[in-house]
Amino acid sequence: MRRIKNVASLLIATTLCTLPFNYTVSHATESDQMADEEAEMATAEETEEKEDTRVIPDGISIAGTDVSGMTVSQANSVVDDYISAYDDVKFTLTANGKTISATGKDLCICAKNDDVTVKAATYGSYGNPIERYKANRDMENGVKKNFDITISADTQGVIDYLNTASKEVNDDARDNYLTRENGKFVFHEGTSGVVVMTTESAANIVDYIENDWDGQDGDIELVTGVKDPKGTEEDLATITDLLGSFSTDYSSSSSARKNNVANGVSFINGTILYPGDELSVLDTITPFSAENGYMLAGSYENGTTVETYGGGICQVSTTLYGAVREAELGVVTRSSHSMIVGYVKPSMDAAIAESSGKDFQIRNNKNYPIYIEGYCDGSNVYFNIYGKNENDADHKVEYETEITAVNVQNTSWVADPNVPLGVMTTTVSGHTGYTARLWKIVYEGDEEVSREIYNNSKYNPSNRTVTVGIASADPNLSYAMLQAINTQDANTIATAIATYAPGVVNSTPFVITPKYSVTNPTEDTTTTDTTTDTQTAAPAEGQTDTTTDTTTDTTATDNTTTGEAAVDSTAAAPGL
Repeated sequence: MRRIKNVASLLIATTLCTLPFNYTVSHATESDQMADEEAEMATAEETEEKEDTRVIPDGISIAGTDVSGMTVSQANSVVDDYISAYDDVKFTLTANGKTISATGKDLCICAKNDDVTVKAATYGSYGNPIERYKANRDMENGVKKNFDITISADTQGVIDYLNTASKEVNDDARDNYLTRENGKFVFHEGTSGVVVMTTESAANIVDYIENDWDGQDGDIELVTGVKDPKGTEEDLATITDLLGSFSTDYSSSSSARKNNVANGVSFINGTILYPGDELSVLDTITPFSAENGYMLAGSYENGTTVETYGGGICQVSTTLYGAVREAELGVVTRSSHSMIVGYVKPSMDAAIAESSGKDFQIRNNKNYPIYIEGYCDGSNVYFNIYGKNENDADHKVEYETEITAVNVQNTSWVADPNVPLGVMTTTVSGHTGYTARLWKIVYEGDEEVSREIYNNSKYNPSNRTVTVGIASADPNLSYAMLQAINTQDANTIATAIATYAPGVVNSTPFVITPKYSVTNPTEDTTTTDTTTDTQTAAPAEGQTDTTTDTTTDTTATDNTTTGEAAVDSTAAAPGL
């Protein structure tokens, strides 16, 4: 035994003595060596984020492909090509008696040893002294070295895929719910569901790819679990008090617009939000299509009327916004229209536009669940929010609109040779622009305890167009009227009509007073606004919120006279 031990010691000593001069015997522990290697690899990974120009030695291959003389970055493409060969492999994922067809790309197949190119480039410079010595001797002697690629799947990528794809096989639970019948709430029991457990299923998929997969089409069983219905009867029994209500008038709307408003309300009616839950109105009421119950209704696009599915739908979100304010629920996202709307005061609207993703989102910031009731009666739109009143009996809130600026639109006067002399017709209704803010005022009894800005909104102006007839048996009168129109001055045109067509009575005003004026005018704003306010037109307008998401909104708005929606100046969107 002593002799064997001495021989072994001699062999080790001899080996160490023959190491190249730049190698030294290390007395570091195994854990120290591992730490050094990890530090080397971490440095290598940081380098790899940029262009890695380290060159791979001769005689080195990766997965059978010679990468001698390549840089690390160049060799990475070899690995990428190797992995991409599995992109189209088919996998059948089974859950709940149903299947999902997935590909290798869907399952994010990747190289588990994604540092293989760095390992190849640094071959002979890592490991313990004996391993380094052997690697360098092998390279000197022309011994080739192949690095295998270990196949795996990216766990987070698989989870992300399953979060979407599992909808195909899930049997979602139907939550316990309420209906409101004859002024009372009626409890209805939901049902349990069977759903894919995405985290556990992703772990199964990664394990299968790493340990059992042969590179061909494969079958994988997903992990499922029972999902109980949300909300107990006891929880829902707390919904007893009216927290907030609001209504708007849509009696002047067309039948198609009324249909769209009622259809949108129906999607929201009956919604229960538990503490912390959020509601996206856009997600709830879209898509705006015939298949989803919407009809074509008038909308404005670039100042002209067009027909779009869902025209008028923003009256739904605006009415809900009013109830949300009264209930003092949390507002996640709210935007005003690009131009003013007529069914609520400025800063009290909430715009919706599917084309631009403009949304109205709310959050239940209460300690108990809430119930949203919505309905229409043919003349008005109503939303009521019920829950458990947690405020003192004498607590109340009020909201006040403040107009901070008025920006009156311009008028273009156009001569019409086919219309009798002096007859004016508005062909494009203009919109007065406003900036406004909404104040929230809280009272405890008769005492005002707080006053704060609730939102800020900006409403853009849009020009109106008025044609003036110049047709006359007397060409001199026609010419004189044309000359007056060419001045584009309202007073000059008015004088010309009174002089050359004294019998003509027009309903189109030369000067239109804005519907709203500055609430607390200063000397400067009074001068500016009274000057620009001399030509306002327009029964219809919409708006843009500067406090929430956008200050340059050009979203759809409603015609306040006809109830038709006005839309984005760049893309047709349902009216609001």
